[in-house]
Amino acid sequence: MTRSQPRRARGTVGHANSALNLRLALALFGLVVMAVLAVFAFAADLAWLGVVCAVLAVVAVVDLVVIQRRRAARRREEPGVRHSLFE
Repeated sequence: MTRSQPRRARGTVGHANSALNLRLALALFGLVVMAVLAVFAFAADLAWLGVVCAVLAVVAVVDLVVIQRRRAARRREEPGVRHSLFE
């Protein structure tokens, strides 16, 4: 079972807590950019660059899945609470 960060916990140097909504926005941006660059690279016959961009797009998808699982765990633990982009 995936747990969210503890309530009212603040990240420290030794134990950082992630800003999930901001991380979600950045992962979506990375996915879109890498997918577009992969298409352009394959169209320009730069297969090696297309593969690198496609692998990075897959990494962004995996990150999105992890983020969504953690956000769902946070919603189960704190029903009805709305979080800002940087929380």
